[in-house]
Amino acid sequence: MQGARFWKPAVPGVFPGPRGVLWPTMPGLLLLAAALFSSWAQLPAEASSWWSLAMNPVQRPEMYIIGAQPVCSQLPGLSPGQRKLCQLYQEHMAYIGEGAKTGIKECQYQFRQRRWNCSTVDNTSVFGRVMQIGSRETAFTHAVSAAGVVNAISRACREGELSTCGCSRTARPKDLPRDWLWGGCGDNVEYGYRFAKEFVDAREREKNFAKGSEEQGRVLMNLQNNEAGRRAVYKTADVACKCHGVSGSCSLKTCWLQLAEFRKVGDQLKEKYDSAAAVRISRRGKLELVNSRFNPPTPEDLVYVDPSPDYCLRNETTGSLGTQGRLCNKTSEGMDGCELMCCGRGYDQFKSVQVERCHCKFHWCCFVKCKKCTEVVDQYVCK
Repeated sequence: MQGARFWKPAVPGVFPGPRGVLWPTMPGLLLLAAALFSSWAQLPAEASSWWSLAMNPVQRPEMYIIGAQPVCSQLPGLSPGQRKLCQLYQEHMAYIGEGAKTGIKECQYQFRQRRWNCSTVDNTSVFGRVMQIGSRETAFTHAVSAAGVVNAISRACREGELSTCGCSRTARPKDLPRDWLWGGCGDNVEYGYRFAKEFVDAREREKNFAKGSEEQGRVLMNLQNNEAGRRAVYKTADVACKCHGVSGSCSLKTCWLQLAEFRKVGDQLKEKYDSAAAVRISRRGKLELVNSRFNPPTPEDLVYVDPSPDYCLRNETTGSLGTQGRLCNKTSEGMDGCELMCCGRGYDQFKSVQVERCHCKFHWCCFVKCKKCTEVVDQYVCK
């Protein structure tokens, strides 16, 4: 399978897709709008999150009756609008949970060598009180989890798991060679983007805070970062092709739209995290740069309203878990190094035995046989 580099999907605006794309029609669209705008309730800052769907298994569609309210009422972490969307699209919920889980795992991978390592603390709020701070870390978490939902829903459409969508209907790229076929069943990133926007943003859009207030600033920050995550998935989608022909001659190619590996999305969002813009809410109820000398953020950039805690010590108020007991790299000068990871508190050394496969040999036919080798290594943990 080969990737072709001559096409990138245009990012949709509010809902219209790229030229030539036919958006999938969702049943009950009027009910959907009603679901989003009829529940304008303020949610407490400590409310549980839809991220909890990643921590609590969601029943598959065949295990319940469509439209049965008890299922949605039992799912933790949903806002009123999200709960109504659940009632309309119950079969989507398992994949929203999978998307949230994908986002959390990617967050933990990207921050594995940082003081804050995206640890989950419970099955309800998931990340705990640390998400109440409008920091860079919170910005990344919102973006990567929204991206996870786009990824999961888009793939579920392609695999025929959802009744409201199917294969991608993206138009044939104009610069695709004439003798290459545009077909197959591509990931339906258009539908995934659209549904994720409705579901993930519902929680923020049903809050009604005073114009220019700090609370409104936090809502706008979350919406900006949710959008940046969705766009990261959309922008990294590319054309994939497969050769056909006698003895692999590749006399014919069939091409389709395919999502990038989620690691690529995570890497892109991590770069956005490193260059995130500090913003504040203006009296007009708009986000503005704290430092006007910088370029204003685009819809693909992450923003934050609060400085990050140092995450050095355990702090119940901020939700920081601290770095005591974390492994560190004695020889590294980066964030994973003992000096920075341990915040100058020092570290303890201990020896551990590691068992690895070694001296592997291929035997005809057809298996690989390895020996087990043990090695005593020095490891270091923060005091």
